[in-house]
Amino acid sequence: MTGNDFDAIARMLPGVPAKGALRGVVVLDITRVVAGPFCSMLLADLGATVIKIENPNDPDYARDFPPKLKSGTGEEFSAFFAQFNRNKLGLTLDLAQPEGKEVLKQLARRADVLVENFRAGTMDKLGVGYRTLREENPRLVYTAISGYGQTGPYNRRPAYDNSAQAAGGLWSINGFPDRPPVRVGTIIGDLSATMYAVIGTLAALRHAEKTGEGQMVDISQQDSVLSLTENAVVSYTVDGKVPGPLGNEHPFVKPYELYPCKDGYVFFGGYTDKFWRLSCHLFGQPELAEDPEIDTMAKRFDPDVYERRVRPVLHKWFEDKTKAELEEIVGDAVPLSAIKNIREVVEDPQIAARDMIVDVEYPEFGQLRMFGSPIKLDGTPTDPRGLAPKVGEHADTVLRALAGLDDQRIAELREKKVI
Repeated sequence: MTGNDFDAIARMLPGVPAKGALRGVVVLDITRVVAGPFCSMLLADLGATVIKIENPNDPDYARDFPPKLKSGTGEEFSAFFAQFNRNKLGLTLDLAQPEGKEVLKQLARRADVLVENFRAGTMDKLGVGYRTLREENPRLVYTAISGYGQTGPYNRRPAYDNSAQAAGGLWSINGFPDRPPVRVGTIIGDLSATMYAVIGTLAALRHAEKTGEGQMVDISQQDSVLSLTENAVVSYTVDGKVPGPLGNEHPFVKPYELYPCKDGYVFFGGYTDKFWRLSCHLFGQPELAEDPEIDTMAKRFDPDVYERRVRPVLHKWFEDKTKAELEEIVGDAVPLSAIKNIREVVEDPQIAARDMIVDVEYPEFGQLRMFGSPIKLDGTPTDPRGLAPKVGEHADTVLRALAGLDDQRIAELREKKVI
């Protein structure tokens, strides 16, 4: 199959990009919820032809997640699902049936990448794991995202995002020191695994294109979260300290946290000597930059000095000014950012300038506004405006073009409920 054939598949689905840096790359997406679907969605935004494969009897249950788009006839479509499954073709396949396994093998022979996010061993149990599929296609990049990875004593344990936050140490260092730990306010266990999965997939794909040799990309949510814990690991291994929650403070950089203002809160990070001196001048107290008790970064880092001398100054600077006023005064000179809610972020002019909120028209449901792509390529730009498929929406198209099946065979598979 040629690149032009793959482009023809993509053109059959309104909104799926037929161009981009990954044009011609075919991805089999056997994933559900977020970690796997987000990974394949990023590849789709970059131009890959992604085929979302779901169990006809048990499709991705994120299809039921709120909020929902509603049609005039009362039909509903999950906006949550749409955001993480845009730009994909839809196919159903019952891998518990022998004919379902055979069809997947046929698809794998002509695919470049397969992404799955089951518990380790699940695909092997179904008879379509990496070792089996590499016999069909030695250049296949097989990306497996799981809670604990494919190896180790925990590899068969079930896991969710919170499992990774707990087991990876992040939960223990988030929150305030006088309260129980707090989970990070987004699914960082899923999202971090997604990012590493994309990086690993692209690295493996480049190797496969050069050598013809595919490989498994083994991504653990626990591993991914651990790598996000900044200085926590070396604080323990070097100094024997077990970090705990610090609230909004940094363990050693000051001032570098949240501060109240007239209409909310701002983050202020003017901790270096340069930024501190600029701040003192911009807020009308240049003499503070020369104050011998707080004139150097090392002195301001001292917890007692910070609480007694620096924090009161900052509260005085900020308390009678709005977020917008503070950004106007120092935002272009010193790291100061308003702490914005999602409404404020969606309406933010910088977000608009970066095309980070995109409008997508679903013919039956109307317009959906969702996040765009943070990857900006000037030569092969991403396209985040594609539609998410209905369950099995493009089965005939995919099976004809990629598996080489005729209409009679497709009808037989449908009658047997394989698809």
